[in-house]
Order: sequence, then C-alpha cells, then structure tokens
Amino acid sequence: MSDNNRRTAIKGILATAALTATGSLSGFAQNEQKMEAAYSLKGNINHSVCRWCFNDLSVEELCVAAKGMGLKGIDLVGPKDWPILQKHGLVSTMCNGAEISLTQGWNHPQYHAPLLKNYTEMIPLVSKAGYTNLICFSGNRNGLDDETGLKNSAEGLKKLLPLAEKHKVVLVMELLNSKVNHKDYQCDRTAWGAELARRLGSENFKLLYDIYHMQVDEGNVIQTIRENHRYIAHYHTAGVPGRHEIDDTQELNYPAIMRAIKATGFKGFVAQEFIPQAKDKLASLRKAVQICDV
Repeated sequence: MSDNNRRTAIKGILATAALTATGSLSGFAQNEQKMEAAYSLKGNINHSVCRWCFNDLSVEELCVAAKGMGLKGIDLVGPKDWPILQKHGLVSTMCNGAEISLTQGWNHPQYHAPLLKNYTEMIPLVSKAGYTNLICFSGNRNGLDDETGLKNSAEGLKKLLPLAEKHKVVLVMELLNSKVNHKDYQCDRTAWGAELARRLGSENFKLLYDIYHMQVDEGNVIQTIRENHRYIAHYHTAGVPGRHEIDDTQELNYPAIMRAIKATGFKGFVAQEFIPQAKDKLASLRKAVQICDV
C-alpha cells in the first residue's frame, strides 16, 4: 500500500471510529435520560425518611441523599437540625423533642405536667419554623385498662389543643406494636387511637399509622386505612417481619397499600422507617421510595 493510500485508509478508520463513538455516547445519554424518566417520582405520594434509621450518616449527608431522591423532608428531627434541612429545601415532616419517652406518655396523669410544659414550649417553635406535625405517645399501660387510658389521655391533651389550634400544629400520636417491639404500649390498636381522636374532636390531633407496627399487631392494613383515614395524618413503613427493607423478602404488598392510601385523598407524608440490612443503605432507601411511588 502506498503512503497516500495508507493515510487515506487511516483517516477513514479514524472518522468511522469517531462517528461510532459519538453515536454510542449519544445512545448512552439517551438511555440515561430514559432511566431518569423511568424513576422520576409521580407526585402522588409525598415521600420522607426517618432520621434515626440512617444514623451512620450526618444530617447533612442524609439531606443531600434525600434531596437527590426527590424526598420532601425528614422525619423525627428536632429544632437544632431544622436549619440544615432548610438549607437543603427540606421539611421536618414529623417534629420531635417535646415527648418524655415512648413509655411515659399522656395515658398517665403523673406525666401531664411535664408534657404540658414541653409541648407548650415546642408548639410555637414548630409553627415558627413553618412545620405542622409534632409527635406524641400514649405511653405504656402499666396496669391501666383501655378506657382509663383513653380518659386520661383525652383529659391531658384537651388542655393542649387550644394552643395547637392557634399555631396550626397537629399533635400526632404514633401507633406502635406491643407484640414485638414495644411491650405494654397502650396505643397499639387503630381502634384505640381512633377513639381517642373522636373524643378529642379536633383536626389538630391525629394518628401516625405505622404500617409495620399495625401489621404486627392487627393486620388487615388496607381495610383499616380505608375505615380510619380521616384520623390519620402520617404513615411510616418497614418490612414485616424484621423491620428491614420493604422489598419482596417480606410479606406486605406496599404498592397496593400505597394505592389504597392515595385513594383516600391523603396529602400528608409517607416516611420510610425501615432498618437497612443491605450494605448500600441509600440504595435500599431509593428502592423503597420507588416501591411506594404509585
């Protein structure tokens, strides 16, 4: 082959290679865009995540990850970390910091004085920050029957409701299972929490329906949600059994549950509260959000 022919052949090979590479890069970019479109959130569910499940990350790191996944906020974050959330355009979707503990709650009058003090101080802070939900707990029975626990809880919370109504803050009592995780906890059935909400008769008291906890204690999740959704302000997720990822290794059909929640007209937040087992915990979170994004 002459030098001229060789140069011509080389130019042709290089041109073809460049064209092929350009085409491949273009195809790759298109595939990436398709993947992004496939995983973009639908906007029907407002997604959040519980802070404590990712304690190996700083609040800042969790905010960056949550924002990148399209989450609206982070659950169970107190006032000291609110500025970090606000920096990233996220909301404290369930505020905490006024409760004494999960075991010492509104069902025992001996705790009413410190609880009233704590919540009276916290409610204006929640309102000033532009947030809505503030968690509370029934506490353990410690020998109380259901009716006495209801009566005591209603008496204590009624004293707080005018302040909550004034500041447009919702006191949200969490439903927890007493079979596995929280032995003797009183608000362990939806019916008990709903009855307390009926007695209080205020839009500023609602329930946090934890899907994991209620599957453990009572099951029948979808029908229960349909019948009691007017009393529910917030949802938590986790896999049953074990409280881990909500994928197909566990028994709950989360897409069906989310469709049922959506059908009620719910506009609040669904927060992931599973304890990741996978090495890549954030990948587990992303997958859980996609599972729940119906």
